[in-house]
Amino acid sequence: MAKWAADGAHVFVVCATRGEAGQIRDSTTAVRRTLGQVREAELREACGRLGVEHVIVLNYHDGTLQNVDLDELASAVEQVLADIAPDVVITFGEDGAYGHPDHIAVGAATTLAVGRLATPQLLKSHFPTNRLSLAERLAGWLVAMNERFGGSTDYGRALTLFAEESTTMRFASDEVEIVWYPHGTVIVEQGEPATSLCLILSGSVEVFEEDGESRHVLRTLTEGQFFGELGVAGHQPRSASVAATDNVTCLVLSPSHATKYDGRGVGSRQFATAPTDGEPDPDQDVATLRVDVREHLDKKLLALAAHRSQYPIDVDAFPRSMLEEMYGVEYFLRVPPEALADERS
Repeated sequence: MAKWAADGAHVFVVCATRGEAGQIRDSTTAVRRTLGQVREAELREACGRLGVEHVIVLNYHDGTLQNVDLDELASAVEQVLADIAPDVVITFGEDGAYGHPDHIAVGAATTLAVGRLATPQLLKSHFPTNRLSLAERLAGWLVAMNERFGGSTDYGRALTLFAEESTTMRFASDEVEIVWYPHGTVIVEQGEPATSLCLILSGSVEVFEEDGESRHVLRTLTEGQFFGELGVAGHQPRSASVAATDNVTCLVLSPSHATKYDGRGVGSRQFATAPTDGEPDPDQDVATLRVDVREHLDKKLLALAAHRSQYPIDVDAFPRSMLEEMYGVEYFLRVPPEALADERS
């Protein structure tokens, strides 16, 4: 949208609902009664940051589109498209991006509406599985710093949301968990394979080296700080152990997927990760249109950050190179005219 708007195109965004049934992730922005109004305002602000001037919001209730008669929803979309007379229409693919029923319903209705009009080109958004590992990218970023990273509770919340959303949308391939460790738990052990990067969300830990029966404490870490980056970045065994000094909660990012019966300690399991070249899996990449939007990445990130009620993050808190890998290219499927003819019939 930012790319086309910058080229002088008239870009319209049509949203079927106001998102009033969504989760409130920042309690300072909205309450349930006001969330629809707040999210509509966030949508308009995000579009403004992309250079999109025209936003149309329909009056369907969030979370109910799968229950709306398909012909009725398609007729509503068709009326809007007839008024706009677009050259290109973009909607969700059959998977609704990540299985969201509203997305699936509006994608089907839009496909039907475009088929009836028999004029615009139809593109469907496509999200191929990206083999990028957040854990590895963040670990490399942390190791390259001149001093140890010191975050905050807000940073922990932001990274948790960022990681969960990124894996949901298949921008990254990590396993994302929030894990609670009771006081005294050894979270990682010196010498074992480095299979995860941890961010402390609450509590504190002690980092120590073992030399025979001796134990040498290296440092104490607390909320907003990482541990495990050296092993993940270097694909090396853990250089030290980490134990919980009180009850600890961590965001755990793992390039590889552990099982309940994985052993611990030296030699327990070989370090293994998903491919890390950052390119989508070619076996799943059936997109027919690849759009490089890195020139407009700043606008795209500002648009993401406009959705404070759902996505309260500061994009400046993450490595720029990682953001370019994740958000710098977009993929679409072209729907051939004969497929739209099938919709009409």
